[in-house]
Amino acid sequence: MKEKKGKVIVAMSGGVDSSVAAALLKKQGFDVVGIFMRFWAAPDEEASEATNKCCSLEAYNDARRVANKLGIPLYTLNMKVPFKKLVVDYFLKEYQAGRTPNPCVECNRFIKLGELLRKAKALGADYVATGHYAKVRGKKLLKGRDREKDQSYFLYTLTQDKLKHILFPVGDYVKPKVRQIAKNFGLPVHAKKDSQEVCFVGASLKNFLKKYLKVKSGKILETATGKVLGDHDGLPFYTIGQRKGLKLGGGPWYVVSMDRKRNALFVGRDERKLLVKELTTGKVNWIAGGEPKLPLRVKVKIRYKHKEAPCVIKKIKNNYKIIFSKPQRAVTPGQSAVFYRGDEVLGGGIIKG
Repeated sequence: MKEKKGKVIVAMSGGVDSSVAAALLKKQGFDVVGIFMRFWAAPDEEASEATNKCCSLEAYNDARRVANKLGIPLYTLNMKVPFKKLVVDYFLKEYQAGRTPNPCVECNRFIKLGELLRKAKALGADYVATGHYAKVRGKKLLKGRDREKDQSYFLYTLTQDKLKHILFPVGDYVKPKVRQIAKNFGLPVHAKKDSQEVCFVGASLKNFLKKYLKVKSGKILETATGKVLGDHDGLPFYTIGQRKGLKLGGGPWYVVSMDRKRNALFVGRDERKLLVKELTTGKVNWIAGGEPKLPLRVKVKIRYKHKEAPCVIKKIKNNYKIIFSKPQRAVTPGQSAVFYRGDEVLGGGIIKG
């Protein structure tokens, strides 16, 4: 009889990636237990799948079918309260403050690789596994093999203690191969489409924000002249660099900045106005555990699909200044600046401005 490698709790969402993660770990000899997490959903839309696709009835049924196929137990874990407090409330607070948050970063930090990991340890598990496209090698977090699907950007808040107990089984594969593996295992979700949206928002981000935030319309001003061009629907509905949805003639127009005190949205036609030479972050999480010797030359991503840009990191009092080798477009407060050296994720922090 094959000796088990240890007990691993797999966060199973009913998608192909987490399903294959569970299948691969079982094949490798781990004692695999599936956990389906239930997250917060808008109270008056509990029956709507669009409210939170991560934990819809369809997702649960898919996870159950996969667990039955693999012959592993699947338990449900209620994460509604911490998810609402640590992810949704944060998301709304940031938008209210005029920033553009990344809720996936906070979900990984506090829920999937936070609360779940703590509960797993309490239950005697050795590891927690997810379907993220990333790799852990010793004390390092690395990009996933599939560069189009790589999710290391969302994982920069990991620490040395967490890395010891985390497995990313699909990080060594490209997505088509993952689907083929799922098919080879006979998993019923091998052709299931990926979910792209923020899970708890539903079909319309604007409608979600309207429902939970206090917003008021204001003036749209031209950055260069201060001329009033029209009215905006509320600052939380816009983000730096946005072009669509401004309802202005004579464009294209781009959102350049916001003035919360005046409730004003500033736009310009010159896209070069969106280029900036540097940004500032507050607290930075260094995955290695300690701050490296600064100044440091690395590459940085300022949003998920952003191409890495060479930069220098300097420490200015309690903040970090990131100076780009070439100006970058639409640096957005609330998003994350994530630092890379080759394939290794060094760490990152939230952009202040």
